[in-house]
Amino acid sequence: MKMTLRALLAGALVCAAALAQAAADNGRNLAPGFVSLPKAAKLVVMPVDVELYSLSAGGVPEPKADWTANAHTHMKAELVRRTKTLGLTAELMDEKAADEFAEPMALHAAVARSIALHHSTGGAWSLPTKGGKLDWSFDDAMRDLQAKSGADYGLFIWVRDSYASAERKLAMVGLALLGVGLTGGMQVGYASLVDLQTGQVLWFNQLARGSGDLREAQEAAESIDVLLGGFPKPR
Repeated sequence: MKMTLRALLAGALVCAAALAQAAADNGRNLAPGFVSLPKAAKLVVMPVDVELYSLSAGGVPEPKADWTANAHTHMKAELVRRTKTLGLTAELMDEKAADEFAEPMALHAAVARSIALHHSTGGAWSLPTKGGKLDWSFDDAMRDLQAKSGADYGLFIWVRDSYASAERKLAMVGLALLGVGLTGGMQVGYASLVDLQTGQVLWFNQLARGSGDLREAQEAAESIDVLLGGFPKPR
């Protein structure tokens, strides 16, 4: 009986520690003081900024327009589906309409990379002025998007994926025999929720892995699912 109770207690402590760690990790993805969106909030979902590449034998990324088109179609379909489950008034912006906001979308990509490096990776890359907090802002760069979309918040998603070409795979095998390692493709993505009035990044998430194939509908949907994991639901 004692061993059983002891085992149960140990299991409960492990679960509690895991939940506490998950809460801490999710907290790092939220801006200081931000918990959730108001139910009356209006969200504009920007088109997925995605590009796919083939890696040459030497590792040079070559853009693949047909792969990118397929990935965009698959990810958009999943984003439409997921948007309906957010519990918000959400609208997916049309690609043609989004052309007018190419600059804010490019700015998001730059800021997201900085957040991934200095906040998510942290360590030696941490910025002392941030104090480990998700404290990033676009200032007034999103005001025009707010005025023309009528939305309170914006969701931005940026993804890049690469795949080893046949020549790259042969080089990987050949050099592996010599004890030299070469990497294959890499999938990297960022998702950001932005207050369009203040420009503050309220929530941020990322993925970085050597697996997944955005050219396939099911795997592209899974990537969107990962990126939107922990999205702050309204209360």
